[in-house]
Amino acid sequence: QVNLVESGGGSVQPGGSLRLSCAASGSAFSIYTVGWYRRVPGKERELVAKITRGGIVVYGDSVKGRSTISRDNAKKMVDLQMNNLKPEDTAIYYCNVWAWWGQGTQVTVSS
Repeated sequence: QVNLVESGGGSVQPGGSLRLSCAASGSAFSIYTVGWYRRVPGKERELVAKITRGGIVVYGDSVKGRSTISRDNAKKMVDLQMNNLKPEDTAIYYCNVWAWWGQGTQVTVSS
C-alpha cells in the first residue's frame, strides 16, 4: 500500500514557477517509478514527468525543457519544478505510483 499526498499547487501568472511535491507513505515507495500526471476537464490524463527508482526521467512533450522531476527515496518525496508556466498548464496535477494515485493539486496559470 502506498499513500500519496500532493502539495504546492496554486495560482500563478504566465511565466511564473511552481514546485509541486508528492509525499508518500509505505515501504515499497523506493522500488517504484513515480509519475506526475495532469488532467483538464474534458481531456485525457497526460503524463507530465516520471522518474524511475534509479533516477531515469521522462518528460511529456508539453513540459519538456520547462520542468524538472526529482526524488528523495529516503524522504519518500518526489518534486516537480515547473518553470515558465503557460495558461495551458492549468490542470489538476496528480502523483502516481503504480496503481496508487494522490488526490491531486490544482495549478492555475492566468494573468
